[in-house]
Amino acid sequence: MTLLRETATTGLVEIRSVSKSYGTHEVLHDVSLTIEPGEVVTILGPSGSGKSTLLRTINHLETVDRGWVSIDGSLIGYEHRPEKNPAKDGPGKLYELKEKEILGRRTQVGVVFQNFNLFPHLTALQNIVEAPIALKRLSKVDARQLALGLLDRVGLGDKADAYPRQLSGGQQQRVAIARALALQPKVLLFDEPTSALDPELVGEVLDVIRDLANLGTTLVIVTHELGFAREVSDRIVFIDHGHILEVGTPAEVLGNPQHPRTREFLAKAL
Repeated sequence: MTLLRETATTGLVEIRSVSKSYGTHEVLHDVSLTIEPGEVVTILGPSGSGKSTLLRTINHLETVDRGWVSIDGSLIGYEHRPEKNPAKDGPGKLYELKEKEILGRRTQVGVVFQNFNLFPHLTALQNIVEAPIALKRLSKVDARQLALGLLDRVGLGDKADAYPRQLSGGQQQRVAIARALALQPKVLLFDEPTSALDPELVGEVLDVIRDLANLGTTLVIVTHELGFAREVSDRIVFIDHGHILEVGTPAEVLGNPQHPRTREFLAKAL
């Protein structure tokens, strides 16, 4: 990207040798990737390639069969327990944490889904303040102040009291982004954030993501919007059949792809 961006010191994502299967179908195969603090990484690939599954392993919405994922050196969903006799039994194993502990660590990673997932019986403001209050991160007064500021940031300062049914799809997605930001996560994940929107509403959501990128937030984005990926990404990851086939800058991956499968995909998508 050519735009100036604030320097980030947190939000390092390390994915190491991650594999994931559903029955006999291996969705991810020995995937490793490092995402630097404040970096914007877009994951591209055909439907069924494993890109959304990879995204969901970052905050432990999907468990892994092998490997691990960490944020700033802290495992998400697991802990490492050394063996009593390392010389005999090896350095140790990963054990899944209890659900309460997983939820605590998961707050480091915000997620914006394609289908908004707002609570229909709550206003835009209430949707945003719920998590910080429930997790006792903020008082009701402070949570409300934060939520109003976040609504302003996403261009919806006048929609605090509106219910989801009173908002367009683009507005609902912007509320969902504000809600994800309310816990001040180190990393923000976007899983096809515009795929459920009418074409004329896509731009308003992409504008918000653009602004977040320039604030130095670590962003990992699964999208089919290739023009947007070219503009906003530091690096693009191309994945197919659970394998990372190519990683590089937008100019490298989109402009001069090296892997035949990447070239084939882009020839159909561009």
